[in-house]
Amino acid sequence: MTKHLTRDMESIHRELLALTGRVEDAIDKAGRALRERRLDLAEQVVEDDEDIDRREVHLEEECLKVLALHQPVAVDLRRIATVLKVNNDLERIADLAVNIAERVQALDAFPEFTIPRKLQRMIDLASLMVRNAMDAFVNLDAQQARRICTLDDEVDRYNREIITELHETMEHQPELIRPALHCFSASRHVERIADHATNIAEDVIYLVEGEIARHRHDGIHLPREESAWPEPKS
Repeated sequence: MTKHLTRDMESIHRELLALTGRVEDAIDKAGRALRERRLDLAEQVVEDDEDIDRREVHLEEECLKVLALHQPVAVDLRRIATVLKVNNDLERIADLAVNIAERVQALDAFPEFTIPRKLQRMIDLASLMVRNAMDAFVNLDAQQARRICTLDDEVDRYNREIITELHETMEHQPELIRPALHCFSASRHVERIADHATNIAEDVIYLVEGEIARHRHDGIHLPREESAWPEPKS
């Protein structure tokens, strides 16, 4: 790797980590806004999305510039390709945090509606997946990336259980159909955040091992007992 390529790669790495921090903050604020019914936090998430979008576009431009100027090969090419994909997933995660914040704003008109407790647990788990996926990227840890892939099943299970609970609410309390649908959408957005975190984890496997792990479940998922997530207390 030449001196100039090393410099540009280090700059891209710093910018990606800065974007990661902004995205993790958006998830945290969206989750707190939903838990605490905080419209101010929801508004911050929506307002901050424009800055995240700018960072995502700039980072993509820098990656394309490196490809054009340095024509990297082997692991350097894999790293740039991975950054491009991770950059896109992070931007989509931020968009989903905005979607959750907008559901919070819609739910403000229904103070009598109780948000399922499992939804906050689901948000916490999805946020953990994003944070650990980026840690795996920084540490080039394919094993940690594989563990993250297993957690996606836990998030999917929470999503199904929350949907079942919301269906029961709508059946027995028709006056709460509208807020239940808003909550249904929020749960779906959280599930999509976990999907993008899984994408990042799979990209880490590609970066470290040169293996395209997307759409392949053999050899990626660990035994279920290794991915166990504590059940929320009733």
